Amino acid sequence: MNLTDPLGDMLTRIRNGQQARKDSIVTPASKLRARVLDVLKREGYIRGFSEFDLGPGRREIRIELKYHEGQPAIQWLQRVSKPGRRVYSGSQELPRVRNGLGISIISTPKGVLSDAEAREQNVGGEVLCTVF
Repeated sequence: MNLTDPLGDMLTRIRNGQQARKDSIVTPASKLRARVLDVLKREGYIRGFSEFDLGPGRREIRIELKYHEGQPAIQWLQRVSKPGRRVYSGSQELPRVRNGLGISIISTPKGVLSDAEAREQNVGGEVLCTVF
């Protein structure tokens, strides 16, 4: 299946899985998806993820969703930069989510980073999504 926005598809699967109170969800694998999930894990929004090989050229990622007192750890998840409209930001203009309570995930020349890590390394890039 050919998707125009694979990252947006993964974010929607996470939102739908948490709304249905699933323990884990499955999504097709890619390097960008794995890097974004790595940031979400480091920041404490998911419990973890693992990649599975389904055969030649087919890989999947199983994402373990996280809940706190019955409520999803991710209250709000939004795609910012879309295939039709890319959004870029310099290191000084990186968006703050909910006055610093949430994070932005940025694709930089130094890899996929949270907004705090990008500010610390003084790099900007494409704003992929925001999480609260």
